[in-house]
Amino acid sequence: MTLFGIRIPMMASLIVWALLWEIVGRMDLIFLIPPMSDILQAGLRLVQSQSWQNASIITVRSFVIGMAFAIGVGVPLGILMGLFRSVDRLMALWVNMFVSAPLSALVPVLMILFGLGETTVIVTVFLFAVWIIVLDARAGVMQVPRSLFEMGRSYGASPWTLFRKIVLLSALPEILAGIRIGLIRGVKGVVIGQILVSIIGYGELFESFSRNFEMASFWALTIILFAAAMLLSAIVEHFESRIEYYAGARS
Repeated sequence: MTLFGIRIPMMASLIVWALLWEIVGRMDLIFLIPPMSDILQAGLRLVQSQSWQNASIITVRSFVIGMAFAIGVGVPLGILMGLFRSVDRLMALWVNMFVSAPLSALVPVLMILFGLGETTVIVTVFLFAVWIIVLDARAGVMQVPRSLFEMGRSYGASPWTLFRKIVLLSALPEILAGIRIGLIRGVKGVVIGQILVSIIGYGELFESFSRNFEMASFWALTIILFAAAMLLSAIVEHFESRIEYYAGARS
């Protein structure tokens, strides 16, 4: 963004929105929107509290385990769907159905199956993240030119070498893009799972803040989650930019 010939970073828009939020909060139009300065102060108090630290440990653990399963299942399944038409025909309908389905509605069912605990949250993170990872990995493999396979075979490459040096590397940009989107969806999944279970992690804090009308703390926790999601996305996006030349080599 350029203003009067001066390049302004995109993050500067956050300052503008924070100022607008502060003005609206100071006008005391609605109690749900406290001033941004109060939210920042509540955030500083929140991160120093033992309850937030304990909730963060539970939330991060659920998120990491759920995402590990999502990546461990999603990437291989997407690659198999891209390589083998029979696997694609078998799984494509289910994958597309779960991508577009309102997964939040499944959480009560998961609570019945897995109970009111961390397992339900882990499964929720997995379901929110895995399907987009599958689709992106599949798309990456299906975009690998067949000429690369023929070239590899003509040089005597083994099936494992073809997979490792042609399929995997060529599909890597889409795989990372799927993981990046999956991480964001996983953050949504862990929050929704904990809120609906509402007895562990950040779900317990959100429930407590909303019940006691502690809106400054409520919004502070929300901003922390948004910042965590943006940070995770930026980290994966950095790795995406490092391997963009693989995508260029395919065309």
